[in-house]
Amino acid sequence: MGEVDPAFIQDPEHRPKLCFSEAEGIPMIDLSPSREKEKDPSALDRLVKEIGSACKEWGFFQVINHGVPLDHRHKVEAAAREFFGESKEEKNKVRRDAVKVLGYYDTEHTKNVRDWKEVFDFSVEEPTLVPASLDPHNQDVTHWHNQWPHYPPYLREVCQEYAKDMVKLALELMELIALSLGLPQKRFHEFFKDQTSFIRLNHYPPCPSPHLALGVGRHKDSGVLTILAQDDVGGLEVKRKSDGEWVRVRPTPNAYIINVGDMIQVWSNEAYESVEHRVMVNSEKERFSIPFFLNPSHYTMVEPLEELVNENNPAKYKPYNWGKFLVTRKHSNFMKLDVENIQIYHFKRSHMINLEHTKARQSFQRWEMFAIGKIPEKYANNIN
Repeated sequence: MGEVDPAFIQDPEHRPKLCFSEAEGIPMIDLSPSREKEKDPSALDRLVKEIGSACKEWGFFQVINHGVPLDHRHKVEAAAREFFGESKEEKNKVRRDAVKVLGYYDTEHTKNVRDWKEVFDFSVEEPTLVPASLDPHNQDVTHWHNQWPHYPPYLREVCQEYAKDMVKLALELMELIALSLGLPQKRFHEFFKDQTSFIRLNHYPPCPSPHLALGVGRHKDSGVLTILAQDDVGGLEVKRKSDGEWVRVRPTPNAYIINVGDMIQVWSNEAYESVEHRVMVNSEKERFSIPFFLNPSHYTMVEPLEELVNENNPAKYKPYNWGKFLVTRKHSNFMKLDVENIQIYHFKRSHMINLEHTKARQSFQRWEMFAIGKIPEKYANNIN
């Protein structure tokens, strides 16, 4: 990637500090009580409370004794290193575009600033069912297919094996989160029948100016839950809820980092909130990470769960269709936007009251029309 192109340079207020503090207090949670054949009710109850506290206070936590076979993780990590070590010509054979939205990519933007990374995406369900159009009235469905490279030849097999591990762990975590919210254990399972979950292989090359660029700019995850495997280099930073400071998450061998996504924020009616995070780069070492993004079926209407809404705690969000939201976000991956991409706050009931800037108000009004089906797709394509 050479010297830093201006496209990578963050605005001064968002540039990383090379001196950082490591996060203290991010919970490390032992999942073994939920995995024992003969469960100890008191131990499980303590685990549920730990999960709930972590979701509420941090929006992030780490898990150990998670049941994912270590050799499965090592295999996919090795395959990722081998794939990204291939020539650009070889990697571009599976390059993603507006039609083939899964595969290799190296020009992704976050908040309209290019990320210092290259990625390879593949979906868990193959093929993955998604809306064929952004038009809310168009109910046609299309299929997203994975693109698998010829090299390394074992990449597909180890990735598919690892994906099964991630789905199993994710559903276990969702059961614990459901219990922590006072819901039935399997309350969330219905949303994942035709899941749109995917896994990303990330490679962050050494950056000559790590004080100017970011591997991934500040953002929140729009899906349900993210499970992250990172190497020992580190670089993930979380915006601490208590004081708004950016703190580094120290890598823990064989642990997974879990973060709450926007959808849990909506489902829980803000009992739990997603948290901003970003990725630092450095000038000496490359970094690899593998996030799994748990997403529901495309036909899921996302809104606060009825069990968590009452007269004293009314729904804070209007319903929105996940599939339309997803394809809109994917569409925006292939262009630089002049306004912020679609976010869950566009569907927050109090949002119009808080809009102060004309551009933001116009963006919201167009998203409102899009969400309720009053804007043609040809215009919807230009508002994200």
